[in-house]
Amino acid sequence: MDRQNKNRRGLLVILSSPSGAGKSFHSRILRDWDPSIRFSVSATTRPPRIGEEDGVDYHFVSREEFKDMAAEGEMLEHAEVFDNLYGSPKAPVKAAMGAGQDTLFDIDWQGGQQIRNSSLGNDVVSIFLLPPSMAVLEGRLRSRGQDSEAVIANRMAKSLDEVSHWAEYDYVLVNDDAQACAEKLKAILTAERARRERQISLNDFVRQLQTEYEDQE
Repeated sequence: MDRQNKNRRGLLVILSSPSGAGKSFHSRILRDWDPSIRFSVSATTRPPRIGEEDGVDYHFVSREEFKDMAAEGEMLEHAEVFDNLYGSPKAPVKAAMGAGQDTLFDIDWQGGQQIRNSSLGNDVVSIFLLPPSMAVLEGRLRSRGQDSEAVIANRMAKSLDEVSHWAEYDYVLVNDDAQACAEKLKAILTAERARRERQISLNDFVRQLQTEYEDQE
């Protein structure tokens, strides 16, 4: 776990995968590993479902409010899905970055592309999780026992489209071993946090080293 958050800029960590490939599971693993990682809470125009809490599950806003936020550049990414608008508010992400806190995004390739092309794109780390096979992916969807054949077929078609964008990501992992995949995710974050350009206090530290050496001469 990184204990030097105050000495670096926070990351925007995009974790994408087809439905059933382990995105939600590994999001929980990362946040258990480092509780300082915040999860980006999306804004949406759809009504709350039973048990959902405003500001925790989603920021529930009207269509007019959402469109105003998007028009004023307050969304990092946004899209319309099944007649409802969804998006990632920019302000809490920028605040987290300034505090050296990473933000995790559970979004698809289109949302990820918008964030990479935004003003905060230099601090994006994008990771795509591939299933071991499409047969395994379909089996996971069926094992949930919640969807009809038509819904499963639609999800599989969408999954194939998601997989076709794998090469647009910085890192691609095959999730055939959950524990091994989790360790690779942790290693990626550890390395990305240590990149020179993200260490905002390095200039002062190096100057201190130089001053100490010059004082000894």
